[in-house]
Amino acid sequence: MRRRPRPSAGLATLFAVASFACIAATSAAAQNYPDRVIKFIVPFAPGGPVDVVARLVSQRMAPILGQNIIIENRLGGGGAIGAKAVANAEPDGYTLLFGNISTLAVIPAVTKNRDYDPARNFVPVAKVSDSPEVLVVKSTFPARSVAELVAIARKNPGTLNFGSSGYGNATYLAAEWFKSKMSLDMVNIPYKGLSEVVTGVLAGQVKFVFGAIEGVMPHIQDGQLRPLAVTSEKRFAALPDVPTMIESGVDGFVVSSFEGVVAPAGTPPAIVAKLNAAINESIAQPEMRSQLERLGATPATGTPEEFAAFFAAENRKWVAVVKSVGVSLD
Repeated sequence: MRRRPRPSAGLATLFAVASFACIAATSAAAQNYPDRVIKFIVPFAPGGPVDVVARLVSQRMAPILGQNIIIENRLGGGGAIGAKAVANAEPDGYTLLFGNISTLAVIPAVTKNRDYDPARNFVPVAKVSDSPEVLVVKSTFPARSVAELVAIARKNPGTLNFGSSGYGNATYLAAEWFKSKMSLDMVNIPYKGLSEVVTGVLAGQVKFVFGAIEGVMPHIQDGQLRPLAVTSEKRFAALPDVPTMIESGVDGFVVSSFEGVVAPAGTPPAIVAKLNAAINESIAQPEMRSQLERLGATPATGTPEEFAAFFAAENRKWVAVVKSVGVSLD
């Protein structure tokens, strides 16, 4: 039997040099990062809660990193289209996803044949904020509590509708979970984003929505929307008189409407660390914290590993919710 010839010493040396060159190039890129404009892809409409927070963070990060950060709103699929675009982007730290509960936990849970997998396609950078959703109705709607909303829904099966930011979005699945727990027959009306849903509630097109607090708080403060309950485990400091869903009789109903930044898988750890430090420094600024708190969001800081563990736990939770509710986009 003939032996396969061994690679020559010259070829082995060439391989070694090529490998070293790749490592050196990656290291140099990380050291020089960023040397051009960074893009945050926001998978929701301009003016919505995720978009507003993304713009606040980008404005604070830019001087820290010494580069401009632009926002690109890429809508569709309840957030999935923008997330997919980042999953397919070059892992160089210049295209990032400003994601939330929908894109990082709920959509992957509710979609079997998904276009992206957060655990496989993304590397976590930093958690930015955490807050509950709020079940709101128009101020003139007759229900003044969750119990009264349930009574109206049961008296009018199949006619009471709710708004969502698209099928598979957290606003959708929260309402479906509520329906399932309370055995209600209600209809989903999908919109392109929370700001459009809120407009629909105010116009009377839909009766209620589970909205991120950043998106509904201004309308609560001006009296146009009435909050019936928050989805946190305990009462939320920004709305101390509003009961939780659990207090309102919906056992175990907790929804954390978080936001955070992820990068395409394969992004060098040094770049991830630099971005994480810049985000944490931005959020630690007193004025930035005040801006987030005025919106109703709770500022969050931490390591990429802590953020990864958090949204992995959220994904497991929503997989269980989807199974119990029996909804799927496929």
